[in-house]
Order: sequence, then structure tokens, then C-alpha cells
Amino acid sequence: MKFICDRDTFSREIAIAQDIIASKNAFSIMSNVYLETTDSKLIIRATDAKVGFETEIPVSDSEPGSLTVFCDKLMAITNSIPEGDMLFEQREASVEIRPLSKKVRFQLKTIAGDKFPELPRIEENQYFILQAHDLRKMISQTIFSVSNDETRFFMNGVFMEKLPDDVVAMVSTDGRRLAFISTPVGNIPDFASAIIPPKALSVLMKRAPDEGQILVAVNEKNIFFRFGNYQLSSFLIEGKFPNYQKVIPHDQRNHFIVSKDDLQAALRRVSLFVEKSNKVILNVSSKGLVLESEETELGAAREELPCEYEGEDVVILLSNRYLEDPLKVLDTDKLAIEFTDPSRAITLRPEPAANYFHIIMPMQQP
Repeated sequence: MKFICDRDTFSREIAIAQDIIASKNAFSIMSNVYLETTDSKLIIRATDAKVGFETEIPVSDSEPGSLTVFCDKLMAITNSIPEGDMLFEQREASVEIRPLSKKVRFQLKTIAGDKFPELPRIEENQYFILQAHDLRKMISQTIFSVSNDETRFFMNGVFMEKLPDDVVAMVSTDGRRLAFISTPVGNIPDFASAIIPPKALSVLMKRAPDEGQILVAVNEKNIFFRFGNYQLSSFLIEGKFPNYQKVIPHDQRNHFIVSKDDLQAALRRVSLFVEKSNKVILNVSSKGLVLESEETELGAAREELPCEYEGEDVVILLSNRYLEDPLKVLDTDKLAIEFTDPSRAITLRPEPAANYFHIIMPMQQP
């Protein structure tokens, strides 16, 4: 195998491969990246046995062949050489790498390409189209609410399903909070509900474009994403996702409306005095919203904010992190916080209401 390619183009793709590869054991094929030249293009593949990645870039002066090399060291070599074209040439059980502009060369041990595991595939007619900005928004609104409790593995991913009228929904929960978003897609095939591991979604968020289309396909065991020259695949998490519809409160009697930016800034300041309890106190009245921390040995914090509220005075205790996370992704100037009872689930929605919301369980009153 032999080829010449642009250093920056190659480095960008190897960085994606390195994001996916988990192991740093140079003697494991799973720590290697697969390289194959054919028809003036270089195919690059990487996998950690759960998430798979494939792309291709143009090359010149190529001779067909395939091999695998330790991705971490390949990344270090590529980053160390100057911009411009670089030559890869296979020599028995190693590959020689050198920039065309410098008299330096590296030899990196290889493992045969046929030892690399096959990535999962799916028929072309099973793909459907999502707009990139819609999918990115759906991921950003849900990925942070995924549970990391391995005893409840069925909650360790983001649930995706098709709803009536060609609507796709994504949901996540860790048992104390829940995130929901839906978007109309239009004319999509039926597909089995899927629990998507967050690693695949994180890679997608890093690499997918802001605009354009992303092709998505789902089968019993895998989900696939295609955009540009990239294909990303991931095993799905097995198990039955909780019936999230039962958790969503309806007809909550009370609500107040507050500036998202004001609440986010106040929370950041008050959280300076939040310690192990992670507790922030929301005092809501017709006069406004008071956000405060519990008093500690070091002191306390208290901030008053204007809000729109009509009802009896109420005190709500929340985890500062559970309140902070949705505030980071709410793309709105104002938000509504809805509740029936301060000890039961509260809902954070954009104001005016949109296609997503977040549910948080309050902390217990003393």
C-alpha cells in the first residue's frame, strides 16, 4: 500500500478515529485505525467494538492495499510534521511515514487489514432524512440527562422513537429528571424504538454539520448516521426504556416566568455557596423570585429576580446542577417553571412553549 495525502486533511479524520477508540494498548487491533487505498481514495475506519466510524479522503500516487496502525501514535506523528503533503508507504510489517518537505521519516508497526473487525451495515432503503440542525438540537436537549447508573442500563442512553404523524421524539432520564424533545420529520418509515449510547451522540455533535441533512437508519441492534463522507454506527442499548409518558405532569396549576439569562447568572453566583447538598432554594411570590443557598460555615448567597407569578408564596428546593443543565441549552429569552406542589415534579419550558421541555424532581422539604 502506498499513497500521498494532505497532512491537515488526514489529521482531521484521524482525530475523529481517536475520539472513538477507547483502548491505549498498542498490541490490540481495537486500538488501531484501518487504512485502505482504492481508486485514488483512502478509506479510514475505527471502532471500539460498540461505535464504528468510516470516512474517505482523496489521495494521489496510490497503490492499493490495506493495513492497520496504532491510532494514538499515528496521531502524534501526524501532528508533529509540517503542513503539506505526506507519504505513506508499506514496507513488510511496518509503514513508512514522511513529509515531502522535510528529511524526516517514521516507521510504524502494522497489523494486517484483514484482522480488523467488520463494521455493521444496513440497506440503503432503510435510511430516512433528518435536518442537521434539528438532530443536533434534539441531542443537545437530552444527552445530559442520561443516567450513568449501570444497574439501570436501559437508562444509560437517549431513547428515540417514532410518534404518530411522522414525528420523531428523543427522551432521556436518570430517574430524578427527564428531558423530552420532538420534531416533525415527514414521510419517514416505521422503525423500532432505540436506546442510543451517548458516546455515539457525542461524536455526532462534534463532527456533524450545523446545516444540511443527516441520513439515519435503525435496525434491531444498531443505529447508523451518514453525513458528507462520514458514516457513524453504534450498537443500541438493550432493554425496555421506562414509560416516560406516565412521568410527564399535565395541567400543572401554577407557573412563573423569568428571564433565562437572569436566572442562569443568579444561579451561578448563588452556587458559589452550595456545598455537598447541591441545594438551591427558590422563594416564589407575587413580589418576585428569591434564589438563595443554605447558610454554611463560610456564609450564604441570596439574589432577587423579577418574575411573573400569581399565586400563593411557595418554596421549591432544587439541585443546582439539575437546574443549571437545562438552562445551558434552553434557546429562549424567557422560561416558564410550572408546578402543582413544591414537593412534586416541576417542568421547565421555553416561553412561549416549544417542542421540548425538562422535568426535575425537587429535593425534599426539611
